[in-house]
Amino acid sequence: MKALIISCALTLSLSVLAQGYQFTDIVRLEATPVKNQAATGTCWCFATTSFMESELLRMGKGTYDLSEMFIVRQKYINQLQDNYLRGGHGNIGQGSLSHTWMNAFRQVGIVPEEAYHGINYASLIHNHSEMVRFMQAIADVAVKEKQRTPQYYELVNNLFDTYLGKIPDKFKYHGKEYTSKSFAASLGLNMDNYIELTSFTHHPYYQKFDVEVPDNWEHSLMYNIPLDEMISAVDYALNHGYTVCWDGDVSERGFSFKNGVAINPEVEKVENFSETDRARFEKMDEQSRMNEVFKFEHPYPEVKVTPEIRQQGYEAFVTTDDHLMHVIGIVKDQNGTKYYITKNSWGTDRNNFGGYLNMSESFVRAKTIYVMIHKAALSNEMRKKLNIQ
Repeated sequence: MKALIISCALTLSLSVLAQGYQFTDIVRLEATPVKNQAATGTCWCFATTSFMESELLRMGKGTYDLSEMFIVRQKYINQLQDNYLRGGHGNIGQGSLSHTWMNAFRQVGIVPEEAYHGINYASLIHNHSEMVRFMQAIADVAVKEKQRTPQYYELVNNLFDTYLGKIPDKFKYHGKEYTSKSFAASLGLNMDNYIELTSFTHHPYYQKFDVEVPDNWEHSLMYNIPLDEMISAVDYALNHGYTVCWDGDVSERGFSFKNGVAINPEVEKVENFSETDRARFEKMDEQSRMNEVFKFEHPYPEVKVTPEIRQQGYEAFVTTDDHLMHVIGIVKDQNGTKYYITKNSWGTDRNNFGGYLNMSESFVRAKTIYVMIHKAALSNEMRKKLNIQ
């Protein structure tokens, strides 16, 4: 896949964001248009779908608009099964992780958006708030009764048919008839090619473990590697034409979708500032410094994130599994600081940058829960360390 150059309109808008940030593209890979998950907690599906659509572009398959809600529906069904067998102690919330997309794809395939848009109610946008309350009620009754009757299964299917629409047995796409399985087969996507990488110190490196976040309700195992190597793996993938699916914490004040940046500023130290800024900052208390930094008017020195700092955030529950997005490239600001070009799923109207933002390397080091990449995007050295063929 060819990296796009800085001349594109989106890059120009990002290059002048927040008055003082100036970004230059290092690599930018192809992606499909930004979508809007709206009033749902389905970022996991929008991010992973976007990732897979970029995979199809990379593979020379062309531009596809795949149905998120087709996958989401199967995920809800899988959660209800898991919750029942756990006696009502499973997770049937709206969130999930990238491997959920892959598991659903293996089960039921995929359809294009035009065959299943997933809005069968009086709304122009996705909104699952009412539907999931009914889903919870159905789940609770089954657990209380200690059985799932034929009527239970009928209620579940009718619920999703009512809100999301009926699944098409067959559909036509570009003049050819498909089922969801035959359409999936036509894409040439192999779910066995995708792996999830994480980095925490409470488990051995170069082994898999079950990351302890609620949305990992399927208890998928992820490869644990040192922090520097996780960042290197992301960089290697992007520089070799492969995009990255990213999951992490966006609850910090340094995450500003409105301003198009996510940063991890070191606000307590001023020795790295210019002489003018240093004199001004030394007169401020910590809260005033925080308020100054979070104007997002220009780059500030950021925390040098070590594995220990990252682990501390995870174990103090300040680094949490909040949100999934799609990383498609790398930029640097006027100071040479590296950022990751990130496609969000909050539509295009909530910031001035087409629904994109740039996450600094410090932010990514501190706030990543895991990343998903194609295993071919790993360096030969990393593949050997992980024993991946």
